Amino acid sequence: MNNKEFTLELSRRLGYSIKETSELMASLLAGMSQQWQEGNAVSIQGFGTFEVKKKMERIFVNPVTKLRLLIPPKLVLTYRPSALLKEKFK
Repeated sequence: MNNKEFTLELSRRLGYSIKETSELMASLLAGMSQQWQEGNAVSIQGFGTFEVKKKMERIFVNPVTKLRLLIPPKLVLTYRPSALLKEKFK
C-alpha cells in the first residue's frame, strides 16, 4: 500500500475529504518529528513506540581492500511494537 492508497482508505473510513486527511496526516507527522527532534519518544497505544537512539562511532573494515574507516556516530529512529501488536502477529 502506498501513501496515496493509504490516504484514500483513511479518508473513506473517517468520512473526511482526501485533502483534509492529507492535512491531518501531515500535521501528525510534523508533531511527531518535533518530539523526536527534542529527544522524546512517541508512544501510540496498541501500536508501539518510536524513539531516537544514538549509534556510537565504529570502525569499518572494507573486506576487499582491507582499508579501515571510522564511521561517525549518528542518530537513528527506532520502532518497538507493542505487546498487543506482537501477540496479534504471532
